[in-house]
Amino acid sequence: MQPVQSASLVIRMDGAFDIDSVQVIQSRIEGLPGDAEVYVDLSRVREFHDRAVAMLADVLAVARARVSVRGLRQHQYRMLRYLGVMPSALDAGIAARPAPALEG
Repeated sequence: MQPVQSASLVIRMDGAFDIDSVQVIQSRIEGLPGDAEVYVDLSRVREFHDRAVAMLADVLAVARARVSVRGLRQHQYRMLRYLGVMPSALDAGIAARPAPALEG
């Protein structure tokens, strides 16, 4: 019997990162098992709303799945670190890990 491989999910966001964007991320990761890996790619986001970044920190804090975020600018990186998000969850290299992409 072969071991079951954990699920992977890539969520790519573009445009403005606002409260609706956080809600999309939250809805996609809710209910995922603890062995699931989620990669949130924000590299195509042109505008970050600070309140949405703070809400993202809350979503990351309660997620059962392992969530990694990449594509942050320095300000957003600092905000998430200040809000308690571990550096290991920020700017992980998703290019090295293939997963089906869902556009957001």
